[in-house]
Amino acid sequence: MARIMGNGKSAWTPEQIATMGRLRDAAIADPYALDELRHLTFNIGPRLSGSPQAQAAVEYVAAEMKALGAEVTLEKTSVPHWVRGVETGELVSWPGQTPGTTQKVVLTALGPSVATPAEGITAEVVVVNNWADVKALDPAKIKGKILLFNRKFDKQLAAQQGGIYAYGDAVVYRAAGPLVGSTAGAAAVLVRAVGGADYRIPHTGQTQYAPGIEKIPAAAVTAEDADMLADLTSQGPVKLHLTLTPQTLPDATSYNVIADWKGTEHPEQVVVVSGHLDSWDLGTGAIDDGAGIVVSMQAIHLLQKLGIHPKRTVRFVAWMSEEEGSQGAATYMKDHAGDIANHIGALESDLGAGHPDGVVWAGKPELGEWLQPVAQALDPIGAQTFRSSPETGEDIDGLTQKGVPSFAPSQDGRYYFNYHHTPADTFDKVNPRELAENAAVMTVVAYALADSAEMAPR
Repeated sequence: MARIMGNGKSAWTPEQIATMGRLRDAAIADPYALDELRHLTFNIGPRLSGSPQAQAAVEYVAAEMKALGAEVTLEKTSVPHWVRGVETGELVSWPGQTPGTTQKVVLTALGPSVATPAEGITAEVVVVNNWADVKALDPAKIKGKILLFNRKFDKQLAAQQGGIYAYGDAVVYRAAGPLVGSTAGAAAVLVRAVGGADYRIPHTGQTQYAPGIEKIPAAAVTAEDADMLADLTSQGPVKLHLTLTPQTLPDATSYNVIADWKGTEHPEQVVVVSGHLDSWDLGTGAIDDGAGIVVSMQAIHLLQKLGIHPKRTVRFVAWMSEEEGSQGAATYMKDHAGDIANHIGALESDLGAGHPDGVVWAGKPELGEWLQPVAQALDPIGAQTFRSSPETGEDIDGLTQKGVPSFAPSQDGRYYFNYHHTPADTFDKVNPRELAENAAVMTVVAYALADSAEMAPR
């Protein structure tokens, strides 16, 4: 039964509630999202901003949306163009070393790390666990050294409350470590991999530099190698030879892919359904964020397949360069600054493809009550839990801050950070049933927002 709004009118008719059920069931049965993800990951591959693969993905997704009959626009944006290069590490001196040997350290450059000299650098390793450890050290003990931030990812916290909480606690060291290290006089910085991955897998991601502070090389080292370095340095001096040869090229031109499924009564009013098209380059970007892209594509596909035309426009957006600074989102906010009032709602999926137990939303408290019929429509797939959250997605955060109601699937995140930003972010990590459930959530919520009798409370 449709929930009654304050003015006495139903938010949705029984027929609209039934349509939500049709869309939900169609999403579960339809392989479209899985097929699109297979192509993005196997055929196109990693999609780092500015890369040929990123451009190929833009062209592919635009063509797919045109084939569905959506009105497609390529929104030009300027993005970073950083290329990884060679990355090696080896211990050349350590306590108990067998004469004439070295020992490999598995690491990967952080974007947009600067390079070491071509021949690399050799320096002693200093291990710290947190910012306080750095402050407590005599600056002379850091100057010219390789500083390792050995902040562990809390796997128990990830299992109990969700990976995003453990990630948030550790990722600040990846972000600010090179700044702190440079200020302290270090020659380079290593950061323990920010994630729950075992099997000696490095974890890349964005780091930060700042004007007036020397840029120093920065890399992530696997958890196992971080443990080894911590143990060896407790025994005595350890020297590491580090070689990183990344390049920061001039900014490149890229695009947000925008595809409008036009509304029948208020085509000027839009509901955004989205994910980010770029990815890091170690894996093929299946869970971050190929999954978010394809479940958003499926929303348009299902509306087309079932012949559903909501009152308002459903706007698919494939954001560009979320990983390296959200330049695509910033361009969108600039280009659409005069049209924010016509943005009725915004959805983003950017936390993988785990089972969704419902939806998180940001906006007025009244939204929770207003959304109850939608939660009921998603109950058969176990996605009925709707709860408020201050944040729903990096790319739609600008819209959220402007008062646009925003939404994201509330996903099982216990294992997401085992693969996120690593070579293991590949197609096989996606459960087809759970991907379909996410497509159902995105499609049903987008339709509900686009076809409601009145706009969502804001």
